[in-house]
Amino acid sequence: MPTPLDIDPTAPIVSRHALRINAPLARIWRLHTDVANWPAWQPEIQRASIAGPFTPGTSFRWLTHGMDIISTVYDVRDQRRTVWGGPASGITGVHVWTFAADGDAVLVRTAESWDLDPTRADVPALRAALDESLRCWLRHLGAAAEAG
Repeated sequence: MPTPLDIDPTAPIVSRHALRINAPLARIWRLHTDVANWPAWQPEIQRASIAGPFTPGTSFRWLTHGMDIISTVYDVRDQRRTVWGGPASGITGVHVWTFAADGDAVLVRTAESWDLDPTRADVPALRAALDESLRCWLRHLGAAAEAG
């Protein structure tokens, strides 16, 4: 399977959200790519570790909402974009983040797609769960970045 560089727009579950964060891009980027410290500002993540630098091909492991997930970094464009994903609980996920200057702030966008059998069982409920997860992640990232 080729390395995905974007979400799967044909997947049964696709979620997209954005938030304007009033903080320097370098601070937001540091929080975003410092996987081992995600639990410090993201209460939904109980633990996280990464097996090397946040670069394509590196895997990281994290526990969230009772799911033990191993993700692989697929693409990194410094302070502009990241893509990671992999299988978890029978779901194949691809998660894309983009960062763009927006006046004195940064517009952070995130999109994620889920595919495979569990997603087809209850698409509306799983889409709602993913939507809420991404909204929370953005809120926590924004709060941590704006707090300095």
